Amino acid sequence: MTVALHEPGAVSEPDPVRTRRGFVWQTIRSRPSAAVGAIILAIIVLMAVLAPWIAPYDQHQQVGPVFGHPSWSHPLGLDDGGIDMVTLLMWGARISLVVGLAATFVSMVIGGTIGVVSGYFGGKTDTALMRFTDYFLVIPDVPLMIVIAAIWGPSLFHIVIVVGILLWASTARVIRAQVKSVRERVYVKRSRALGAGHTRLILKHVLPQVAPLLIANTVLTIAVAVFDETALAFLGLGDPSRVSLGKMIENAFERAAISTGAWWAIVSPGVVVMLLILSCSLLGTALEDSLNPRLKVAHLSARTFRLRPLVGRGPDAV
Repeated sequence: MTVALHEPGAVSEPDPVRTRRGFVWQTIRSRPSAAVGAIILAIIVLMAVLAPWIAPYDQHQQVGPVFGHPSWSHPLGLDDGGIDMVTLLMWGARISLVVGLAATFVSMVIGGTIGVVSGYFGGKTDTALMRFTDYFLVIPDVPLMIVIAAIWGPSLFHIVIVVGILLWASTARVIRAQVKSVRERVYVKRSRALGAGHTRLILKHVLPQVAPLLIANTVLTIAVAVFDETALAFLGLGDPSRVSLGKMIENAFERAAISTGAWWAIVSPGVVVMLLILSCSLLGTALEDSLNPRLKVAHLSARTFRLRPLVGRGPDAV
């Protein structure tokens, strides 16, 4: 073990402290996977937001034959209605992101509230809320989404509510565990001893500590919400009047795009869904790893992992 010696009177530079406000930007700068995920997500979000201004054609304008081949004027070809695929992808990503973000917001509000209340108060409140959460954890999400969406009818609002109320259970578990740790810290007990109420303790001390973890879990939940929305739309349970990525795949599938050789009508929206889910997963996983250093030991680097030599044999022994 080596010991660093300093000259008398020398001032050592303190280690950089990661603040809660800048931890997202610091994680993106320090982790290549987070940077790649953030760049891909930013490009997709930017194209979706600017779709009304940068889309080459109108989303309802027929500009060529049905399943027209890719060309210079239409790089990704045309769909079953002769509409430009690039235009549809921009508008479809816009709808899918809106549904994913709205459903994630509903999930984070429900899961965050239950997690904070359960972890902070504990006792019978914790037991009752966690048993309620366990019921939602064991329910198969996709079959229940299909049943509820089929009963309520195809609508974006219904999809947001269905996806939101079925994705909060894991968030509640994660937030509860973090809150139970925060409430036992010295500064929280000191504030409670000085007469601070429950509302002040939660808003002033608990929420700022669990907010970064909630943000990381939110990014991961967006990927699941987008996937669920795509699956429901593909099954015909989405809003028929709105163009989403799942609706594009459903229309191409029903019009036998693969049989006619129009692979671009299915592959293009599928690739966008894949990139959107992958970017959220990369960014969310990196944020989660930066908040929990214990997760780093679960990943073994292929360059540094090696077998130790057997006892009593040389380093070349197998």
